[in-house]
Amino acid sequence: MAISQHDLDALDAAIASGAKSVVFDGRSIVYQSTAEMIAARDHAARVLNGSLQNRGPRVLRFGFTTSRGD
Repeated sequence: MAISQHDLDALDAAIASGAKSVVFDGRSIVYQSTAEMIAARDHAARVLNGSLQNRGPRVLRFGFTTSRGD
């Protein structure tokens, strides 16, 4: 099951209303606490944002000098 913006919006709405359950693709998920819902929401946001961004390779640059001063 891929996470969509709709799923993230459903979690946000449930957190805002104080509900402990959310329906995704016809499946109901009941959370034990608001903290658990916020953790699920944060995870969904990270997954969604990570899939939207095309990150290239990380480039590290550094400079150095030799004992001769070159």
